[in-house]
Amino acid sequence: MTKKSPSLEAIAAWARLVRVSRQLVERTEDALKANRLPPLAWYDVLHELAEAGEGGLRPFELIDRVLLAQYGVSRLLARLEADGLVEKLPVSDDGRGQTVRITASGREMRRRIWAVYGACIADRMDGRLSAQDLKIFARLLGRLRDPPASD
Repeated sequence: MTKKSPSLEAIAAWARLVRVSRQLVERTEDALKANRLPPLAWYDVLHELAEAGEGGLRPFELIDRVLLAQYGVSRLLARLEADGLVEKLPVSDDGRGQTVRITASGREMRRRIWAVYGACIADRMDGRLSAQDLKIFARLLGRLRDPPASD
């Protein structure tokens, strides 16, 4: 990577992106807390497990899909299992391996969290930007990914 100073426009956009991102997450976390629901990290894990279907995911696959560090995922899975929201099953061809699968209670918790989380997204995104603005915004953010998302 070459040492290059960012433009003033890049600095301003970066700062705004980081601040807005943090604010959106904080407001969503506050709404979940006000409704006596667990944090977004729970939804992230439950969502990925629900999307994986009955086969579930191995912990390393889950780590690749969520926004938490490995130790955070391990602790969260232990908590979700203790609360009956996920179950760990042995992998038949790997004596030490496990698959994690969402339970019916986990699906219900995911649904309850989504009711609040989805409303926050609707309020903050649909309530403030037009459909066209959202398409442009998503496309621009896609360019910042590594590797960039195809449009």
